[in-house]
Amino acid sequence: MNADASPIGALAAKVIEFDRVISRLVPAAKEPGFTQSDWAPLAELVAVDDFERVGIWREVMNWQEYTDFLTKWAASKGFETILRRITEVPPLVFYEVEERHVKGDAITVVNSMSVFEFDEVDKIRHLDVYLQGQLYAPGTSPDYDIPGPAT
Repeated sequence: MNADASPIGALAAKVIEFDRVISRLVPAAKEPGFTQSDWAPLAELVAVDDFERVGIWREVMNWQEYTDFLTKWAASKGFETILRRITEVPPLVFYEVEERHVKGDAITVVNSMSVFEFDEVDKIRHLDVYLQGQLYAPGTSPDYDIPGPAT
């Protein structure tokens, strides 16, 4: 919900559910036997045949590639979010959170802005992800292979 506690719309509620499903499945992904098919509860919110995700490095993924990415990512770390703002402007929802990624003893905190685009039947068809985080020297990031500043 919004920082000002105003009511949220139907699309924003679906984005919050998307986040809740991911948060619930990340611990499960560490269990033996977890596969891409275990993301089925997430697929219920998504137009899987038309889905496209553009990530922080401008990499583009379809649904199959995204669930493969999620499976590997979730198996390797802990994850939680703190909602900062959510704004619905149909067919878009802007979702700003603080993300905490835990890998071993390292905790990486980043600000994340995700833009969800919905189709005509209110399924997520497109997701753009943007991050703000601490700048690390090349090869020293505890969580991401973040390049250093251009010279």
